[in-house]
Amino acid sequence: MSTPENFDLHAEHHRVNRNSWLRASVMGANDGIVSVSSLMLGFIASNADNHTILLAGLAGLVAGAMSMAAGEYVSVQSQKDTEQADLAQEAHEIKNNFDFERRELSAIYVERGLSQPLADQVATELMAHDALGSHARDELGLHEISRARPMQAALSSAAAFSVGAGMPLLTALLIPQAWLFGGVIAMTLLALVILGSLAAWTGGASMVRGASRVLSWGALAMAATSVIGHFFGISV
Repeated sequence: MSTPENFDLHAEHHRVNRNSWLRASVMGANDGIVSVSSLMLGFIASNADNHTILLAGLAGLVAGAMSMAAGEYVSVQSQKDTEQADLAQEAHEIKNNFDFERRELSAIYVERGLSQPLADQVATELMAHDALGSHARDELGLHEISRARPMQAALSSAAAFSVGAGMPLLTALLIPQAWLFGGVIAMTLLALVILGSLAAWTGGASMVRGASRVLSWGALAMAATSVIGHFFGISV
């Protein structure tokens, strides 16, 4: 039987640890598939030649990947700036009014169910060990697994977008132009089903709901650009 001295404590693996990169990757791949497929379908529906279709898809891939990276970096960096400003303010308050901050931390633990004497003891010991870390975690709600990582988000989003956008481009390279419209649609719908299911499975959610969400929005985007391309092609 295990005792406190020889008990082997294994770290648990929670899905929330994946949130930072999973969100950026899924959003990037979904945008890559939907936006470039829709863009190419608009050109296909307008009766553009194969060279123009491929050029439009390639331009969409490069522009989209850069846009996703920049957008993610700016957004997450703003979040990180806010976190750092809050931590700086908290560090200043701890330095200048330590006892008040200790009582504040104790009050938080009382609200969470501890008795006042125990809350006072916990707050005192935690602040002696790591005052700023204790307030960051329990007052500000900042945890290591949820901290903003701008570069990670930017690179994950751009890479995922490029992979997603590369699928319709690869389809256009492999099949004849006469079959291109149906081929791109079929590839896109299949890719969206796989992406939605995989993202839902990774996050512990329903794979059917995950697939249906991305599938419905992707189909709507492709239909809209195809109609626009068709009518502009006729008018030209």
